[in-house]
Amino acid sequence: MESDLLHTEKILSDRKTFFLDLKQNSRGMVVKITEDVSGNRDTIMVPAEILGDFIAALTDIHATAEENE
Repeated sequence: MESDLLHTEKILSDRKTFFLDLKQNSRGMVVKITEDVSGNRDTIMVPAEILGDFIAALTDIHATAEENE
């Protein structure tokens, strides 16, 4: 299934690189999150309609991590 890239972000962390790509295809929009470690890649797809829930969960995790530093 063909998809169009709407936006991309790249995050570097030590030996890892994360790619966040907003894509759209005939079924809707998704965020494709790819982790690259020395050429080995793992990817998850997050439907755009649940991005708010996904970001809220990450925000809660971030707050907990900061409290425990």
